[in-house]
Amino acid sequence: MRARIRDFLQTVDGWIFAVVDYHHPEGIRSMLRYVPDPDGERTTGGVRYRKLDFEMAYEFLRREKPEYIQDVHVVPEEDILRIYRPEKELPKVAERDDRVGEIVSVLKEGGVPQEMMGITGSILVGLDGPASDIDFLVYGRDWWRARDLIERAKEEDGRIRDLDEATWDKIYQKRVPEISRDEFVLHERRKGNRGLVDATYFDLLFTRDWDQIRPPFPPGKKAGRRRIEGRVIEAEFAFDNPAVYEIDHDDISEILCYTHTYAGQALPGERIDACGVVEETEEGERLVVGTSREATGEWIRSLTLLEKASPKL
Repeated sequence: MRARIRDFLQTVDGWIFAVVDYHHPEGIRSMLRYVPDPDGERTTGGVRYRKLDFEMAYEFLRREKPEYIQDVHVVPEEDILRIYRPEKELPKVAERDDRVGEIVSVLKEGGVPQEMMGITGSILVGLDGPASDIDFLVYGRDWWRARDLIERAKEEDGRIRDLDEATWDKIYQKRVPEISRDEFVLHERRKGNRGLVDATYFDLLFTRDWDQIRPPFPPGKKAGRRRIEGRVIEAEFAFDNPAVYEIDHDDISEILCYTHTYAGQALPGERIDACGVVEETEEGERLVVGTSREATGEWIRSLTLLEKASPKL
């Protein structure tokens, strides 16, 4: 049973999980997001659901299915009723939702094949509401072209608009990063993967194409917190989960980033300042950023970007 990050699944109990990994040796690695509840605020297929945050999901499973809990939630294949595929559900969603249809049109007109696009999040599983954001994704190498097309649409015809200051404030307060608001927004604007369509906020998310999936990262042993400076060599998967940065540094060869806050934070050739937890592996040392839910005391900053913008900050 193949599944990628951004897919969702439903169990025989009616619970809905978001897939969070590409590799599933013991069951589908995921996180519980929605459970049936007669008093729930969202409805699909005549069933009411409530959404669970990170801590609530673990509390629920500790009570109901403790065997699902590992470092993430691992659902046995025999307990899975269906898998929601973002690329399969997109055509139906785009037909009934003009906002999603507009994003599809912008990307198709620019040469991105529709089969390389998908819709995820609450919309994928039919549990979105009027205030729901749009989690739009593009697979593999076409993501970079899609990002450029979104930026061009903001500049040329207004079909896609940039975020206003109030929305940036909301995102900053939600993320609670270890960098200032000005630094945060400077990095985020450069990423180009957020926008507004018909006044609705959307994220352009990345998922690897099947041929880009590699063996899992080797296990590591924690060796303490460390702050480093280095130069980014490769950032092809900087918007993946985890985001991956290959760096030029005396000891650390790569950074794995498990928080969306610092995905896409730096480009190849840029000098960075990063703080996280060092892990020792058979292949050498790596730095892990996002070792806690809020990534407290951890960050990635592009020193090159900050130096270029220093008069404005």
